[in-house]
Amino acid sequence: MLCQMMRHLATFSVVYLLRLTNHAFFVTARSSSTTTVLLATCIGVSTFIRPSDASDTTDEKVLSAGKLRSLGEVALSERKFPEAESYYRQAIAVEPDNAINYYKLYSVHKRMRSLSDALDDITKAVELNGEKADWRIQKAKILVNLGRCEEALVEYGLAHKSAKGEKQEKQAVDGAGEAGECAKMIVMANEAYQKEDWSSAIDHFNRVLGITLDTPDMLFMKAQAEFHTADYYGVISDTGKMLKNYPKHIESYQLRGEAYFRLNEMDMAIKHFREGLKLDPEHKGCKEGHKLLKKITKKDKRGDEAFEKGEYHNAIDRWWEAMNFDLTLLSFVRPTLLKVVKAHIALKEYEKAIEEAQKHVDNEESVEGLHALGEAQLAAEKYQEAINTYQKAFDIAPEDEKRKCKEKFNEAQTALKQSKEKNYYKILDVARTAQQKEIKKSYRELALKWHPDKNTDNKEEAEKMFQDISEAYEVLSDKELRAKYDRGEDVFENQGGGGGGQRHHHMDPNMFYQQHFRQGGGQQRHHFRYG
Repeated sequence: MLCQMMRHLATFSVVYLLRLTNHAFFVTARSSSTTTVLLATCIGVSTFIRPSDASDTTDEKVLSAGKLRSLGEVALSERKFPEAESYYRQAIAVEPDNAINYYKLYSVHKRMRSLSDALDDITKAVELNGEKADWRIQKAKILVNLGRCEEALVEYGLAHKSAKGEKQEKQAVDGAGEAGECAKMIVMANEAYQKEDWSSAIDHFNRVLGITLDTPDMLFMKAQAEFHTADYYGVISDTGKMLKNYPKHIESYQLRGEAYFRLNEMDMAIKHFREGLKLDPEHKGCKEGHKLLKKITKKDKRGDEAFEKGEYHNAIDRWWEAMNFDLTLLSFVRPTLLKVVKAHIALKEYEKAIEEAQKHVDNEESVEGLHALGEAQLAAEKYQEAINTYQKAFDIAPEDEKRKCKEKFNEAQTALKQSKEKNYYKILDVARTAQQKEIKKSYRELALKWHPDKNTDNKEEAEKMFQDISEAYEVLSDKELRAKYDRGEDVFENQGGGGGGQRHHHMDPNMFYQQHFRQGGGQQRHHFRYG
């Protein structure tokens, strides 16, 4: 008796340790029934019989298909989809010929939006039990969602035959109507696509996509049609949807890259071509697109660098080389052409600047194009033409740009008025848009050329020119005076009429000249003074 009590005490000690560590307890066939019952009761967990000792009890511990389905339903209600899927697959393994197991798995895949898997499940369920009309109706809906509308029509027909009650009959009839419309739209979309009737194709694809849920082929064909109609933002939107669901669809990377390319968003274009090349380094479309883009951007960058250095001829050549790679790439060609106009103005090639700006306007009228043309006309002293051009820009400008257009118009009118008086820009031979560096350079060259000490043979003309040059530089080198002059206001006291009449200078022209040349490091000393 004492020995038996000691054995039970030892058993309880083991139980306590097992409960602390949550370990399973294995009982051999040689364990006493009393010990087994005590352990099972105290631990509160199932006892496990070693297969080697009690293989005849293994089948009793496998969960039934019904229990697995119940666990799957709980997991599904908690949105634990992978767990629910696992339970239903186990149920199928236990009962492979039970249609309800496949139907339950279908419901999980449908919730997971794995429509192809869901179709496989519901198809198997219908094969095992073809009398359930509601299952066929659900299969037909999945087929429509996948764009397989002709097959859906067949399923709706079979569902109608096995329908029980008016509700199922109506569902089958209504579904068949939608599937028939879907099938018709798909045929029309494909026909329009083959005929390259892009606008009609887009319309039909939109109607198909409004009915279906997962038809990547239709979505991609729509994106291609949008590219042909120059709806590049539409291409970007639809290929974005493609890549979200099919991240390895290399053709979508190529098409999206080309759309960004056409929008002159070069960084985004390069990014998408590179993503495509990661999937296939030898993909022809992505490889060619990436290569062309790099060539264009390289030439464009060199043109910008040359312009900043004042190498205007070089800049023009590089920009034209970039544009000539593809003159249909208007989103790049148009802004680059405006840079060419600026370079010609900087070179004082005003007629060429007008010619290039006119190309921009002839292609498509825009505020920026008309402003460039007006600037070139103004530089060429075609004041009335510039006024007319700026007026046209004002007329087509959106409200938030009209103020700027009005300023340009007023500037041209002021220039016309000043052209009948003394024109400081003309005197210094610079454009009205000239930077301070250009103005200073021109002043120094003209002041040296017309200094009276260097023109003893025509001293009277030189004195007048030297005075005008100094006066022009005094105004245009001062930010405040230049702004007043550009607005047509008086820049000196007792001056009548925006730049005309007698000027009263703040400094002797000769002193003004010497001051600026000393600042420039020159050693010239002239002694000419006005009387």
